[in-house]
Amino acid sequence: MKSKLAGVLGGVGPMATVYFQQMVLELTEASCDQDHLDMLVSNHATIPDRTAFILGESRLSPLFDMAQDAQMLARAGCDFLVLPCNTAHFFYEHIQNAVSIPLLNIIEGTVSACAEQGAARIGVLATAGTVAANTYDIMCRRFGLSCIYPDAATQKQVTAVIYDGVKAGRHIRAKEMAALYNRMREEGCDAIVLGCTELSVAHRDLELHAAHPDVIDSLETLARRTIEYAGKRLRS
Repeated sequence: MKSKLAGVLGGVGPMATVYFQQMVLELTEASCDQDHLDMLVSNHATIPDRTAFILGESRLSPLFDMAQDAQMLARAGCDFLVLPCNTAHFFYEHIQNAVSIPLLNIIEGTVSACAEQGAARIGVLATAGTVAANTYDIMCRRFGLSCIYPDAATQKQVTAVIYDGVKAGRHIRAKEMAALYNRMREEGCDAIVLGCTELSVAHRDLELHAAHPDVIDSLETLARRTIEYAGKRLRS
């Protein structure tokens, strides 16, 4: 059976897009080049900041650029699209309506993964834009789960890791990430979602998977769904 061509709406941010591609490669069961899935990647890094627009700090909407990129990938022959950015899913319905091919939803896939693992109370670490848009809480209610966002002081720390850390190219320390995880555990969360793909980058660089099995990485969840949707096999 011919596999589907994936179109990646990337550049939001650029490092997360690169890590997404690497995750897809590593998570695909492959013994040769041809076993991997085909991807067309638009690494559009100059798209206006999503969080700034959602919070009303900027009048520059990223929607026009993202919709145009989606249409470009559709015209190029992509069978479906993925958007490795949680905050940009504030515009999910508008982007999906701009094309006739499916756009996989990173938030739906991540919350579904939490439900499959038996989680009931999910702590979400994300940009202030994602928190303000409330996209995770809306999705959690569809699955019958509770969604917990950080308090103001913890959210400030999350924002610093994302913008002053990963996006700025600064090395993040393991104890910075562990402190965020522990804070959400103190709130009674039985699963912690990395709801920003820059947090996924830090988590992966620091190799924190084994030490924090209750942490669900939205970028990895999207990579797994992308492989399966394309008709390829997940590595066991």
